[in-house]
Amino acid sequence: MRTSSYLSGTSTRPLLGETIGENLHRTVTLFPDREALVVAQQGYRATYAELWEQTGALAKGLLALGVQAGERVGIWSPNRYEWVVTQFGAARAGAILVNINPAYRAEELKYALNQAGCRVLLLAAKFRLTDYQALLEQVRSQCPALEYVLILDDDWDDLLARGNAQPNKLLAEREATLQFDDPINIQYTSGTTGFPKGATLSHHNILNNGYFIGQTLRYTEQDRVCIPVPFYHCFGMVIGNLACVSHGACMVVPGEAFDPLVTLQTVEQERCTSLYGVPTMFIAELDHPAFSSFDLSSLRTGVMAGSPCPEEVMKRVQQLMNMRDVTICYGMTETSPVSTQSYPDDPLEQRVSTVGHVHPHLEVKVVDPETGNVVPCGTPGELCTRGYSVMLGYWNNPEATRAAIDTAGWMHTGDLATISEHGYVNIVGRIKDLIMRGGENVYPREVEEFLYQHPAVLDVQVIGVPSFKYGEEVMAWVKLKDGCTVTGDELRDFCRGRIATFKIPAYWKFVDDFPMTVTGKIQKFIMREHSVQELGLSDAALIKTA
Repeated sequence: MRTSSYLSGTSTRPLLGETIGENLHRTVTLFPDREALVVAQQGYRATYAELWEQTGALAKGLLALGVQAGERVGIWSPNRYEWVVTQFGAARAGAILVNINPAYRAEELKYALNQAGCRVLLLAAKFRLTDYQALLEQVRSQCPALEYVLILDDDWDDLLARGNAQPNKLLAEREATLQFDDPINIQYTSGTTGFPKGATLSHHNILNNGYFIGQTLRYTEQDRVCIPVPFYHCFGMVIGNLACVSHGACMVVPGEAFDPLVTLQTVEQERCTSLYGVPTMFIAELDHPAFSSFDLSSLRTGVMAGSPCPEEVMKRVQQLMNMRDVTICYGMTETSPVSTQSYPDDPLEQRVSTVGHVHPHLEVKVVDPETGNVVPCGTPGELCTRGYSVMLGYWNNPEATRAAIDTAGWMHTGDLATISEHGYVNIVGRIKDLIMRGGENVYPREVEEFLYQHPAVLDVQVIGVPSFKYGEEVMAWVKLKDGCTVTGDELRDFCRGRIATFKIPAYWKFVDDFPMTVTGKIQKFIMREHSVQELGLSDAALIKTA
């Protein structure tokens, strides 16, 4: 039995020392005629051989635009087949793909485009009720690096045709120059300082993470994986797409965004063997009125991740959805993302109540947040991760990088965890001021900084409160300027269309003061306790998670 809160992930399988394009080519060679990608809503199907041709055309299309290795190409779109083709095509061209959240509004879009220095932006014309083109036009003149804007609905075929007109030799020469440690992806995480930070990931980071996730799930070319989680997150593009492609499995995409009924229909129609989701998604599927009418017998495994996973939901997923080998993954964007994962053959109690074991080729430790010393087994402390999965850094933000990754290479997660004597990891809380709402990370400081712009707001503190549906929900305590009056509905209207919907507080409380320590530090834990009682959320607060 171990006594120290340190784990090292061993494996008989070596890390993959190849680029994403090289790995895709290897899979294409092995399984050219097997289905690679199915997007039900678009009526799209492609074999691995066809996906190779299309990603090559996209890559050559970028080369025709003059995109150099290391230049940034943004994609702002919900889940569509073009997203997947762009993910692999940009990697083959050596461009750095910048994932832009489909929920972003104009100001958030402008920040991401400028902070990353995107030269090219591929975007959907619209998503649900949001007109992406109109939002872009509001800020395009303020994005000096942005040279090319390509609308997926209008310009896609022309871009591929332009690429197909280029000689294959041109792409082969570019691919020959690429190295697996090159940066290949920037994903924005909300920032505690009020501004998102661009976690910069390499081929090596995300390809290996996807590969070992697939190994843990025992994927083969026979698997068909239903991916209703968003591609702009690591959950979709790494746990989803790269785990599939590195094992020859088929990526099955139900639609642009999550819909429980469409997801259940897709699992049945496509005979999916694996299903992904945050807890909220699985709850919506289980509770759908038509749930019992679907044949889910093809399922065997899947991943629940993205926010704390309630034990009872895990048990229901195993029992009612035939997902006997479902696993929980834990991680963060900055670690590509997965650091720990439960095994399909772990005892049931450990699979539903912990986030599993350290991943192969990675190290994790739990340290005292004050001293940095490793704590004894079973003692809570900050979880740190080290190894191939740790990001290259935050894009053009060396100060934030130094604050996150210490001199020994450990990524400090900000999560409080314990490690048992049997090597299981359990997440028990957070050091960071972070709200995890239905798979979306919300940093209160970012919302606070926005609300300070309202002329009636003197001070504001944002906290997370428990929610049956989302795990956590956003709440704002607001102190108004003298003589000013405003309602929660008015503040909500102020937020709409200007910040992402998931960041808008669901609850508002107007106060004269905030609870503070004698040194003037605001005590958000007391605010949360009071809010739980006032809002009648005590039962939601009792939900046990891994």
